[in-house]
Amino acid sequence: MKLFLSTIQMDPEVTVDRGSFPFTIPALRDFSRLELNTPVTFLVGENGSGKSTLLEGIAVARGFSAEGGTLNHRFETVNSHSTLHEALLCNLRPAPSHGFFLRAESLYNFFSHDDALTRETGRAGRFTGFHRFSHGESFLEAIKRLPTAGLYLLDEPEAALSPRRLLQFMFVMQKHVMKGSQFLIASHSPILLAFPGARILSLDGPALREIRYEETDHYTVTKSFLQSHELFREEIRSADVNSIS
Repeated sequence: MKLFLSTIQMDPEVTVDRGSFPFTIPALRDFSRLELNTPVTFLVGENGSGKSTLLEGIAVARGFSAEGGTLNHRFETVNSHSTLHEALLCNLRPAPSHGFFLRAESLYNFFSHDDALTRETGRAGRFTGFHRFSHGESFLEAIKRLPTAGLYLLDEPEAALSPRRLLQFMFVMQKHVMKGSQFLIASHSPILLAFPGARILSLDGPALREIRYEETDHYTVTKSFLQSHELFREEIRSADVNSIS
């Protein structure tokens, strides 16, 4: 299968300050090149490990709005993204005709922008009227309506979905993959990370590294909790609240 996005690397002609954000993030401090070789790639790591920052940098470098949406939507409400995109080169062969960048915290703004375009032009957009759905319903419906054979960059899509809807989303993903789509996803979900054939890259540590599903904290911690949930409950009940930071 031909991937839309195969290589992400630092531009040798751009000088960056390795002592300033986002290069103060350990996994990005010495970042130089990343090869993508599967239709679905996950970025995992602890909060603050740089998953969303890297995904955002790739998205903006490839022409998406920093606040998300399709390749054709250009809008901005708050300029909060890093300068990482200025130093990235992303190889796209061939360039996708369709794509979507999901930022959960700005999905509402994206739908509002699409509604505004409908009012201005009189032509209903693909996402017009999505405010009538719940957060999870609107996200899942948006993914269903996206064309197949596209490049999809998703930041923690599980935040919008119940476990049952998350499984439904994985079937939608599989349909897209079978039609030629590529996904790059930052995620904390042990359910989503189990997607068949996916590659998992961890940002916990001084460099990106590939790990197995069973090696992720998402799998091991969740498994441990489900197997010993009563023990965890008792530990929480007996915790010294003054020692909790």
